[in-house]
Amino acid sequence: MSWPNRIVSLVPSQTELLYDLGLDREVVGITKFCIHPQQWYRTKTRVGGTKTVDVERVLSLRPDWVIANKEENVREQVEAISRHCSVYVSDIKTLEDAYKMMMDIGKIAGKVDRALDLVDRIKGGFEDYPSVSYSAERVLYVIWRQPWMAAGGDTFIHSLISKCGWHNILADQVRYPEFTVEQLKQWNPDRILLSSEPYPFKDRHVEEFRRQCLGARIQLVDGEMFSWYGSRLLKSTEVLRSYW
Repeated sequence: MSWPNRIVSLVPSQTELLYDLGLDREVVGITKFCIHPQQWYRTKTRVGGTKTVDVERVLSLRPDWVIANKEENVREQVEAISRHCSVYVSDIKTLEDAYKMMMDIGKIAGKVDRALDLVDRIKGGFEDYPSVSYSAERVLYVIWRQPWMAAGGDTFIHSLISKCGWHNILADQVRYPEFTVEQLKQWNPDRILLSSEPYPFKDRHVEEFRRQCLGARIQLVDGEMFSWYGSRLLKSTEVLRSYW
């Protein structure tokens, strides 16, 4: 089997994975949101945003493989690229999905041993996490403002919320449902997590939620730790524990 010589990544968390697999020479293109590692962000060719991919620019880089994701990228753009080169499209909703993706990319790129090492280290970091909910805490993970939006039960974020031993109050809803202040008051969550991405929540938003849910524990959290499903999970295992 021949390994790819030229790879374009359209997914920030998978771009970082490619770096940690040692593919500096092979990766020739990334998106403007691929901020890790910084040296790639400064030096690699950017091909647009995750949902505004410049297809012609991607193809001009003559990639052997393009790395994409079902949720983060636009289907029509990915299909246009796939007519000219091989494309790997991940669909990540659980930690097991993330582990499989890492091994898949490791196989594609000829880095199986490094991928297996990453997966084993991440699994090791999660070993002392609760296997079942140890907390009665009902959690709302908020990702957007105006309109308010939160993570539903079929998201990778939900998977990590559950891994922390919490109950996502929107576990029975899909994707990222909108909600109102009235619904928030009715739910009366025990803990509200305000993500740093895609909306950059700040201290002033903590006060805004505190006025609506006086009894809730409200925290600003690093969104990358809950939603980046590549090698950043090595850092997530420790950071998520600090939020307990």
